[in-house]
Amino acid sequence: MSERSIGLLGDRKKARLDELAQASAADRGGISLVRDAMRRLKRNPVAIVGGVIVGLFVLVAIFAPLIAPHDPVQRFDELTKGLTVDTIPGASSGFPLGSDPLGRDFLSRMIYGARQTLFVGVLATLIGLALGVLIGAIAGAFGGWVDVVLMRLTDVMLALPSLLLAITLVAMASRSSQWTVIFAVAIVSVPIFARLLRGSMLAQRESDHVLAARALGVKERNIVLRHMLPNSLTAVIVQATLTFAVAILDAAALSFLGLGDPDINRAEWGLMLGVDGQRYFEVRPELAYFPALAIIVVALGFTLLGEAMREAIDPKNRR
Repeated sequence: MSERSIGLLGDRKKARLDELAQASAADRGGISLVRDAMRRLKRNPVAIVGGVIVGLFVLVAIFAPLIAPHDPVQRFDELTKGLTVDTIPGASSGFPLGSDPLGRDFLSRMIYGARQTLFVGVLATLIGLALGVLIGAIAGAFGGWVDVVLMRLTDVMLALPSLLLAITLVAMASRSSQWTVIFAVAIVSVPIFARLLRGSMLAQRESDHVLAARALGVKERNIVLRHMLPNSLTAVIVQATLTFAVAILDAAALSFLGLGDPDINRAEWGLMLGVDGQRYFEVRPELAYFPALAIIVVALGFTLLGEAMREAIDPKNRR
């Protein structure tokens, strides 16, 4: 074959490769995992319902000072005049949900309770996520005796019921407060995140791109931080959405049991349910119904959204 023929053949192959590259770039059928998951979420009615509930809850919490008709700690004369041992004023003009046992606007306290619940849930989840990711990353990256020691510690924590462990941690504190509740709820979620990330990283250790990086001489630290850890965080982030619902329920349970923030002026749904709702249930059961309903609905919203995200991201659960 002449040199000219070889040159023409090379040009044809190059042109063909360019055509294939252009066709691949123009093909919109291939999409990333994240975009595919978002598309599935938009079509999933469960995700839509959960997203609407979560979105409304976050908006109410953020704009509570603008939405609430009154100061949640202010006592009103028109409400305190009707307070007796056996009577708590109900709905009236300017007070759609009536009064609490101290003559404060119950609707305003419910609205501000969303802000407090969001603060406790977000902070507890973030602290638990950070500690769990740290432990799981160390166990998954090093393996060996480090993995064994850390996982046995998490097994001990998982062996105890989460609420019982949270109660024990709060009881160990010299004085209960909002921060003891946050840290107790956070510690309870640490082993869940740690085991989930550790399992994902162990699966990543034997993946093709990690083996290829080792073969090319990439440092182990860079492999862990740039390849294994980023590819293992998706499932952990989805779990954080589900853990947020558990954090809200655990914090409310601690406040209901009298182990939460002792400040009666703080508007928090669990505290309102335990202090006011339980004590005055026979006098005015609405004091218990509304906080309990709010806790259930918000926890349900995060659960629905988290389950839908898990189904959208996990290829095994795709429909």
